Amino acid sequence: MASGPGAGWLIAIDTGGTFTDAVAISPRGDLRVTKVPSTPDDPARALAHAVEELAEQGVALGDVQLLFHGTTVATNAAITGQLAEVVLVATAGYRDVLAYRTGGRPELYDLQQPRPRELVRRHRRLEVHERLAWNGDVVTALTDEEIERVVDEVASHQPEAIAVCLLFSYMNDVHEQRLAQALRDRIPDVPVTVSSEIAREFREYPRTATTVLNAGLRPLVGSYLIRAKQLLADRGMTRPFMVMQSNGGSVPAERADAEAHRLLLSGPTAGVAGTVALGARYGLNQLISLDMGGTSLDVCLIRDGQPPVTTLEEVDCHPILAPSVDVVTVGAGGGSIASVDVTGRLRVGPHSAGAVPGPAAYGRGGKDATLTDAHVVTGVLGGGLPLAGRLELDADASREAVGRIADRLQLDVEAAGEGIIAVAMAHVVRALRGVSVQRGIDPRECTVVAFGGAGPLHAGRLLDELEVDAVIVPRHPGLFSAAGLVAADLRVDDSQTVLRVLDPAHTDDLAEWYRAAAQRLHDQLRADGVPEDRIRVVGSADCRYLGQGYELNVPVRGFEPDALAGLHQDFGHAHHRTYGHVADEPLELVTLRVSAFGALPRADAPPSPVTAATHTPRALRHRRRATLPGGGTGEIPVYDRDLLAAGNVLAGPAIIEEMDSTTVLLAGQSARVDEHEAIWITRQEAPTR
Repeated sequence: MASGPGAGWLIAIDTGGTFTDAVAISPRGDLRVTKVPSTPDDPARALAHAVEELAEQGVALGDVQLLFHGTTVATNAAITGQLAEVVLVATAGYRDVLAYRTGGRPELYDLQQPRPRELVRRHRRLEVHERLAWNGDVVTALTDEEIERVVDEVASHQPEAIAVCLLFSYMNDVHEQRLAQALRDRIPDVPVTVSSEIAREFREYPRTATTVLNAGLRPLVGSYLIRAKQLLADRGMTRPFMVMQSNGGSVPAERADAEAHRLLLSGPTAGVAGTVALGARYGLNQLISLDMGGTSLDVCLIRDGQPPVTTLEEVDCHPILAPSVDVVTVGAGGGSIASVDVTGRLRVGPHSAGAVPGPAAYGRGGKDATLTDAHVVTGVLGGGLPLAGRLELDADASREAVGRIADRLQLDVEAAGEGIIAVAMAHVVRALRGVSVQRGIDPRECTVVAFGGAGPLHAGRLLDELEVDAVIVPRHPGLFSAAGLVAADLRVDDSQTVLRVLDPAHTDDLAEWYRAAAQRLHDQLRADGVPEDRIRVVGSADCRYLGQGYELNVPVRGFEPDALAGLHQDFGHAHHRTYGHVADEPLELVTLRVSAFGALPRADAPPSPVTAATHTPRALRHRRRATLPGGGTGEIPVYDRDLLAAGNVLAGPAIIEEMDSTTVLLAGQSARVDEHEAIWITRQEAPTR
């Protein structure tokens, strides 16, 4: 590692739909931040621009220890269908699994709904004559002649990627491995994805979809990471490059493209990781993270200080078999476009103006009214500090865009702006209730952490709407997801479907699988450079009563036979907590899981001294005419957050501006700046932290 005063900088860069955020932290806790417009046509350019801006602020790029990156490359490719051309090889009679899906319809009673897009066109789905039984026994052997025939047929399609998914290969991968090796030997420049290497789990449609998605993403993710690393190297950065995965952990870039499907929710999980770290700092275990950026809103409920992880996620109606942080995403961001439908109803989202052209206020050619424009016409935004990328808002353009909505609704411009904000807030509250009330959790028992460029704009409204005790707006909220990347560990996962009834007297082979899988993952993290004392390995099992159709994931107490024998009792507790009852039935083990975590170097800004003075005259910049809920229109004090000190207290109504976000306090609310420069928003009659 380089030496000198800047040695050991950690850089985190999060690419969003509208902005790319970057944070640099030195070992002493010195902080540098920047926010640049995203470049959807070539995301690596925004990554390079962010690094250049950090360098201008004094970050010596040659002294960087690690770079963490959250990317939307995989997500955008999957959602838009811009995947590489894949050839799928499946067991004879099963090439149409992708078309049959689960046999259900997303909208049960809609007979005219369009079919979801198929991941691979039918003529590129090839069959191979082989067959395994459910337990992995060979029924029809795979011959050398059949392998040669299939390889020739695959090559004739000139694929950009190849996916191999054979029936029951999660129980026995001998046929898949032979076929995959032949394909790699014949077509060495084309990546081959094998289901038994990335998804050794049952249920044919999710397993096939996961294999194909990984195959289709590998060339795109691989080329992006190669270009990103080259652009960074050109600027003097040659240190390790970590990429955030959907599971809330990171992985070295050199291995990220091999399991590209694990990056599909890379961006949203970074904010959750940051929220968990923030909660640990304050001793808070019940949290709701609210990440509202320019394009979307990501919400996650965190219970007992742990982010919820699901083993089956969906992206654009396609299932993904990979551990993923359970984040609910809706199309409600600062760039969400407002419109009036044929019935005269006002709608906001899900379509977004994105980075290009962006809201009308950005002055980049956008003509549609957005949520950002609505805040401009109500006076909440504008007339203050330049925004990210030295952007100054064009109030006239916002009034013109919102004015067209106002004409359709026969309202004045300010009233139309308030209506747009109210509709957007309904989406936000619905999403928050979806992860709390609809799951049996009272949101009033949680603390909301509001971040993203647009999250703090609505912090005061959330305090009233959800009746929570406090909303926390962290320092640099628009860059909080980027900072959350630094809080994530390295993580690797393994799984294996077994489908067997648990017999406490015969758990030796289960224990052996757990120990072997744990050792493999441990060795992988050691190879990645993680010290022995920073590695933690945990296991779990997907279980169900014999005859049930769905499973519950239950942590295992250890990897020894005696510890595994306790799964039946632990499953009963989990079943009662989830469904309210237990049954005297045999327990079926469905899928065994192991995850290994490697703690990476971290740096954090030291606490600020708390001033005895609660007043804030130095931070008051001016007053601006604005309209806020419950307070009508008036001259609202506007504060510069960079001039607020730990211990300062503000009374609402008030507007707090900074480079990457704006925080709004309503009448009857107060805000206190704590020793970590986070703002705690509470009701004035409630005690402050």
